[in-house]
Amino acid sequence: MSDASDRDLEERFIRYCRVDTQADEHSTTTPSTAQQFDLLNLLVEELRALGLRDVTLTDYAAVLATIPATPGHEGAPTVAFLAHVDTSPAYNASGVEPLVHRAYAGDDIVLPKGQDAVLSPVQFPYLATKVGEDVITSSGDTLLGADDKAGIAIIMAMTQQLLANPELPHGPIRICFTPDEEIGRGVHPNLPTDLAADVAYTLDGAVLGEVVYETFSADKGTVVVEGVSTHPGQDKDTMVNALHLAAKVIMTLPHVTLTPETTSGREGFIHVYNMSGGAAQVTLEFILRDFERDALAAQGALLQQVCATVQATEPRSRITCEIVPQYRNMRYWLEDDMRPVDLAREACRSLGIEPISTPTRGGTDGSRLTELGVPTPNLFTGMQNFHGPLEWVSLQDMSRATAVCVELAQRWGKEEKTRSRA
Repeated sequence: MSDASDRDLEERFIRYCRVDTQADEHSTTTPSTAQQFDLLNLLVEELRALGLRDVTLTDYAAVLATIPATPGHEGAPTVAFLAHVDTSPAYNASGVEPLVHRAYAGDDIVLPKGQDAVLSPVQFPYLATKVGEDVITSSGDTLLGADDKAGIAIIMAMTQQLLANPELPHGPIRICFTPDEEIGRGVHPNLPTDLAADVAYTLDGAVLGEVVYETFSADKGTVVVEGVSTHPGQDKDTMVNALHLAAKVIMTLPHVTLTPETTSGREGFIHVYNMSGGAAQVTLEFILRDFERDALAAQGALLQQVCATVQATEPRSRITCEIVPQYRNMRYWLEDDMRPVDLAREACRSLGIEPISTPTRGGTDGSRLTELGVPTPNLFTGMQNFHGPLEWVSLQDMSRATAVCVELAQRWGKEEKTRSRA
């Protein structure tokens, strides 16, 4: 990409990061937070300004648009590129001030507003590979929002390049920006039909060259513990403290082998991430993760068994455990047709980027889309340390991801459709 293209990419990214789009999993609205519309509406305006005329903001808060095929390539498969507008509820996302560290020298980056917020290449080895590049961080007291505003900026930059260079051949291309990916609500049941794509890619990955086709399978567990509430001065042999029972549920689960802080690689986990309530009633919220469906089901069964065991110690209590499916490992579907992955790898290699396909300990909108019939691997953006104040991204990684998307669009333009749309 040219210096001018990189400047535009940087300006877009910073503009998007400054918009607070934090999701709220306890909200019942769509999107879960009204401020997500600030970015969704901005993207609608920008897509129309680029010349796209079919830009739509759906009633489920997804932005959709089409880049028409170049002449002679109208019959090629329709390929979609997706990113999500929301940011994680895990850390403060209000008042984001992106900082650009030009020509990174390889030393520690001290973030001015964070308490002991230091990016060290010793602690984060990937940072050490970015010497000479432009590293973008927050000021240290918020997350940056590269997850997934880096993906949004990359897709917008790709769109601008394809429209400005009609000599680059490609088939029909769909653009999609979703809300609430961070809380598992990014893929509305109508999205696969409205997207009308044969294949898709999420721009929600990390290190340079990442082409992910294997993700966690995921469920959510909600445990409600009901005790017996009485006056604490007169509660002997009467009170049943829900907080005590909730603590027993947590402590009865395996802590050495089945939590995020004790697992890695292909190991799954049960993670309690929220506890709310009081002595009368407590709600515990868990996420269950594993690469294999049988192992995930076993985790749900274990959580339910633990709840039943703890309730048996206090029959006057009532403990319920609900397991709700979230998404499944996209590998189960993509391994039947690896063409989306193979073409992404070819696009990377054609640009001198070695593709990496390490299973990711997470999931994306692509996990749900793949399950619903639209094969959707995940591509790199360069973002690192997301969901916290040490989040950062290299501008040059985003530029390389944009080039991969442009190349990938052209490669799909040479392909023939081999299946009907789901």
